[in-house]
Amino acid sequence: MEPGQLALLIPIIGVMIPIVAIWAKHQQKMAEIKVDATADATAEKAAQYATQIAKLEDRVQVLERIVTDRGYDVATQIEALRDTVEVEQRDAGVPLNIGSKEQA
Repeated sequence: MEPGQLALLIPIIGVMIPIVAIWAKHQQKMAEIKVDATADATAEKAAQYATQIAKLEDRVQVLERIVTDRGYDVATQIEALRDTVEVEQRDAGVPLNIGSKEQA
């Protein structure tokens, strides 16, 4: 390497080192911001899941209470619901008498 080339490389390296240091610091800040955003989103989802789990636990407790405390016969209730669905499907509203029209 010639002395002229070395004299040219020293200032270039002297300028590049701070530029690389500034760029690396910026990249580190961006990574921290991304981690913070991810942590906030994760915490929010965890809170939503906790709320949903609490609601489901309440529903299970109600169902357990219905089955055990009151001594209901679950099979009878299911059959009653099936009968209700059949009635609703057969009679779905007011019958339309399309053949007979009103007299004015």
